[in-house]
Amino acid sequence: MALLEVAGLHVKYGNIEVLHGVDLRVNEGEIVTILGANGAGKSTTLLTLSGLVKPSGGSIAFGGRPIDKLPAHVIVKLGIAQVPEGRRIFNTLTVQENMNLGAFVSKDYEQVKKTQDWIYALLPVLSERRQQLGGTLSGGEQQMLAIGRALMSRPKILLLDEPSLGLAPLLVKTIFQTLREINTTGVTIVLVEQNARAALKLAHRAYVMELGNIVLEGPSPELMANSEVQAAYLGTGSQ
Repeated sequence: MALLEVAGLHVKYGNIEVLHGVDLRVNEGEIVTILGANGAGKSTTLLTLSGLVKPSGGSIAFGGRPIDKLPAHVIVKLGIAQVPEGRRIFNTLTVQENMNLGAFVSKDYEQVKKTQDWIYALLPVLSERRQQLGGTLSGGEQQMLAIGRALMSRPKILLLDEPSLGLAPLLVKTIFQTLREINTTGVTIVLVEQNARAALKLAHRAYVMELGNIVLEGPSPELMANSEVQAAYLGTGSQ
């Protein structure tokens, strides 16, 4: 059984439908990426998975349990955390205070401390900047903080929306290496990413979205070799 199963997902903003029956499957331990142009429905899909947008039809099951009608804070407690596009850290709070906010679902302070120590070991730059205000960090450091904050809830699935946005190529490489390390600890990852080449190299499987529909899916190497994907997203192949 898939850890996350999405079937026939429809989402509307007002009278405009933006997802038209999306089917997705994410197995435990996988990294799955969702590719597509701006406006394809990728971010809406993540927001719906985390309960911030409510579907107008279809179903979402997490560990076999329906979650499509649950509020976002309950979904976080069940084990789904999101790193939003644009990072959305609290600029006027310190790194430590931002991290503390990520643990709001837990009352087990010993477990929270263990989780924090694990994250600081994984992302040493955050440990070095604990007392620094979030707004004074570089873009890459802010992205690391957004990831660290999400990990504080000990998610089973980490949803990431455009983690490489606005970052220099060297920092992008670091972020993706970090995601691989997080995955090796047992955290399943769903990644929405404009940098298709980096995403496909990282992910086990991929979906391609166009205008609110899934148009392609398969193992990442297969999609990397697909001439349509190459032409549309990788800048290679026939135009």
